[in-house]
Amino acid sequence: MTELAVLKECAPGERRVAIDPPTAARLAGAGWQVRIETGAGEAAGFPDSAYSAAEIVAARAPLLGSAGVTVWVQPPEAASLGLMKPGAIAIGLLFPHRHPEHVAALNANRISMLALEAVPRITRAQAMDVLSSQATVAGYQAALLAADLSPRLFPMLTTAAGTLRPAKVVVIGAGVAGLQAIATARRLGAQVEAYDIRAAAREQVESLGARMIDTGVSAEGEGGYARELTAEEKAQQAAALAHHLAKADVVISTAALPGRPAPKIVSRAMVESMQPGAVILDMAAESGGNCELTVPGEEVIHRHVTIAGPLNLASRAPLHASEMFARNIANLLALLHDQDGKLALNTEDEIIQGCLMTHDGRSVHPSLVGK
Repeated sequence: MTELAVLKECAPGERRVAIDPPTAARLAGAGWQVRIETGAGEAAGFPDSAYSAAEIVAARAPLLGSAGVTVWVQPPEAASLGLMKPGAIAIGLLFPHRHPEHVAALNANRISMLALEAVPRITRAQAMDVLSSQATVAGYQAALLAADLSPRLFPMLTTAAGTLRPAKVVVIGAGVAGLQAIATARRLGAQVEAYDIRAAAREQVESLGARMIDTGVSAEGEGGYARELTAEEKAQQAAALAHHLAKADVVISTAALPGRPAPKIVSRAMVESMQPGAVILDMAAESGGNCELTVPGEEVIHRHVTIAGPLNLASRAPLHASEMFARNIANLLALLHDQDGKLALNTEDEIIQGCLMTHDGRSVHPSLVGK
């Protein structure tokens, strides 16, 4: 029986947990010995008593020292990685370029690290894609936060005091987060326009009742992502978008590039052309922001326009975010056993290859090799 350790998150503001109680029970039924660090699920709404199928462990050192697999949402401090059983497997978000000290600690302890943000976007791996599952929560939360910041109501209302027009919302980027933001803003009654440089997004946008903004720029990329635009394309895009942003009450931007700074789409001049009271909710704040004036983690006001750069939006709904995160991990754990039911890391598997960062004391992912 393989021990599975679930860590309590230590990142500031992180309320999610990697494994929720129902998933812990399913894993225990599948033969895992699930051990949970005390208080790991409390912030997500799961007290220790809810983990009836797991063992609650008070001290982190013995928990890590015996586990064959350790899971987390965000990486713990490097010192905790040094407590792990040499040769064990770790699963969770890593973002190695932001945390080179974590990579060094993993290699020093010969830990095989499966970084969830690098799970390949292929059909077989969809059930393991935490970026998509967490983006669903983040998109929903972004629309609610934008509605809360806006001085206007989203729906059209006809009252004895007169008729209130619906808010005009522009969503930039129609990936998973953007589509959820569109759907949520529409449910709240707003008129929604959306823009994405991938022409294929039009059908999805229109199916949600939003109107697609056509700037004449299309940039389909690999793996479901958009490629980076050329200077000429950026200028064309900006000119077309500026007209729509000037009329918007709320702008929700979601455009991101994997492993790179977020593209700057909303310029200072665009912000200054927006009407007083308008709100920009920049979901790309963690990677620098889509707006030139975004300050990650803060809300700023520039010429009567509020620009919010919230971080870790998925953690604002930790119960459902944790449920989905846990299912993603459970599906990945199913790949870690051989035909005899023993723990095994199949480095020939396409999914494992795609997200394996460190193994046997060295960095093995293409993005890390030679760095």
